Amino acid sequence: MPRFFFDTHDGDRLLLDNEGQELEDLEAAKAVAQEELPHIARDELPDGDQRTFIVSVRDETGEVVMRATLSLAMEYSSPAKE
Repeated sequence: MPRFFFDTHDGDRLLLDNEGQELEDLEAAKAVAQEELPHIARDELPDGDQRTFIVSVRDETGEVVMRATLSLAMEYSSPAKE
């Protein structure tokens, strides 16, 4: 089975995956990347009004074969008038 590596970037830090995971194929790697994004976003809530979280998937040769992103943007409505 091929091994895939999931590097994450939260807008401030890049964390390299040095262990990877053995998965059936690229579709399975896609599912893992999609599962990881909400966890990263929840753990690293944006300090400002916008932030983009990225999971880059590398194959065994080190080539990036997929990139998944999740963007958070905070929008505020004006307070209700009394």
